[in-house]
Amino acid sequence: MQVNNNATSSIFNQVQEKQDTLFEKLASGKKVNDATGGAAAQQIIDRLTSEVEGSRQAVNNVYDGISLAQVAEGGLSSVNDDVNRIRELTLQSENGILNDGDRQALQSEISQLQDNISQTIEQTNFAGKPLLSQDGALSFQVGASASNSLDIETQDYANRLSGVLAIDLTAGTSVNDALVAADEAIEIVGGAQSELGATQNALQSTARNLTQGTVNTAEARSRVQDLDYAQASSQQAANSIQSQAALTVQAQANQQQGAVLALLS
Repeated sequence: MQVNNNATSSIFNQVQEKQDTLFEKLASGKKVNDATGGAAAQQIIDRLTSEVEGSRQAVNNVYDGISLAQVAEGGLSSVNDDVNRIRELTLQSENGILNDGDRQALQSEISQLQDNISQTIEQTNFAGKPLLSQDGALSFQVGASASNSLDIETQDYANRLSGVLAIDLTAGTSVNDALVAADEAIEIVGGAQSELGATQNALQSTARNLTQGTVNTAEARSRVQDLDYAQASSQQAANSIQSQAALTVQAQANQQQGAVLALLS
């Protein structure tokens, strides 16, 4: 004859399984570790995780865009300083007391400034991308959707500033033509600097919004995913008591089974 204590064993197994689940959650710090812990919750966590990662990459892209704009603006600032100096030297050359040697000295400095401008144009780049030496645009993904992109235009300033780069007061360039060329260059560079400044402001605003959105999304994910340690620890303690009680009941059942079998044998 066999005495069945399957009900007691089933209760013990259920309690032990719950205890194992609590240990796993406490070890990982997560309420849901995979789809077996709640398919709907895991889908939400996966979606929010994707949004967080996408937003973080977008923030990185935005800051790359800001850095690029700052580098381009810095190069243009140097060009602007040199053009203003060329204009100043051109005005100095229109002085009746200067002789040919004096004007040659002024032109020598102008030529050096022109070389500086050309060098700045050629050497201003970001991550290997030329910013001042060719026409084009550099695109940055600054949001989760395909439409959230921003282009920063680049221009060939060697071509646009060709007038000021060709000034030679000792080889036929009139002071008036030189001043016109310098003023045009100052206007071109100043306009580009203003555009880059506006671009930086827009990107900084985008970065703030993206960062706050990322924080909000991460917090939403945390509410779904992260474990309440105090609550879980309390559940674990209660479950441990249940486990011990179930173990005791099972032991008693085994003893009773042995006694019954002894009487019947």
